[in-house]
Amino acid sequence: MSFDDAVVAAVTAHMNGDHAGDNVLIARAWGYPGAASATMIGLDAAAGRWRVSDADGDHELIVPWPGAPLSERPQIRRAVVMLYRAACERLGVPAREEHAAPPHGHAAGEGAPDGFARRLREATWTDHGDSEGATFMTDIMRGRSGVREYAELAAQHWFLYEALDDAARLLAADPLLAALHPEGLGRVVALERDLVRLLGADWRAEIRPVPATEAYAARIRELAAEGWLAGVVAHHYTRYLGDLSGGQAIARRVAGRFDLDGAGVSFYDFTAVGDPAVFKDSYRRVLDALGERLSADEQGRMLDEVRAAYRFNTQVFLDLGAARLPA
Repeated sequence: MSFDDAVVAAVTAHMNGDHAGDNVLIARAWGYPGAASATMIGLDAAAGRWRVSDADGDHELIVPWPGAPLSERPQIRRAVVMLYRAACERLGVPAREEHAAPPHGHAAGEGAPDGFARRLREATWTDHGDSEGATFMTDIMRGRSGVREYAELAAQHWFLYEALDDAARLLAADPLLAALHPEGLGRVVALERDLVRLLGADWRAEIRPVPATEAYAARIRELAAEGWLAGVVAHHYTRYLGDLSGGQAIARRVAGRFDLDGAGVSFYDFTAVGDPAVFKDSYRRVLDALGERLSADEQGRMLDEVRAAYRFNTQVFLDLGAARLPA
């Protein structure tokens, strides 16, 4: 069984962005004791795949899942946790329990072990890539769709990020939250460059939001008008950390498939903010600090808004898929 490309992209991005240290432990436990780095590059129902680097070069590692084969996406998280714990047992390293720091500190990029950033991430794990029936992105990634469909996706992003980047200006007035949106992070200019490349100079006359995009952008503007900064952050976090993680794999695939270089995939170019891993780590520290100043009710409300953002994203894919079906 193969999992949807969107699911694979979400899981690998999560592992590489948030659990880089766990990847290395898995590599060291299953054949490469001198592993200096390990990147998860894929998975299916039977096993996970990693690219491992050690003193002898680069290697591909395939490790069967405990209890394989997997049949449902929620099983992936349990399988990864079991594999991590088995690796710790093989290596004689105490396993890290959820929300508890490991004896020698937590892996780089994970944020505080009991912080709000981790709570957001773990509570929404099953929402990551939750797009059953939404094959629009999968079809682009697997070459079943053409550059026109990719252009349609870029157009929806433009409507969303016009709303999101406008809303993000509210963050600049808050000393804590200003760090979440540095100069160069905004995506509207990059998307406009891409749309000129994909659709031509008259691209504005060519694009229309699908209903879910209209609702998504309206929700972001509603939160900004309300002045609820935590709600704005919920959407900012969901969009931008996804772009900085799984989006990079999408950019490489699309650039190769459609012969694009620079303009066309500049939406995914975040060189202006420096090292993505460093930025994401800083972002999570801000989320932890934000959580400390929110009440329990506000934390729960923000968590609900993050889940709403995932649902909006899925519905955009569904609407895009429906729009291309023959009448």
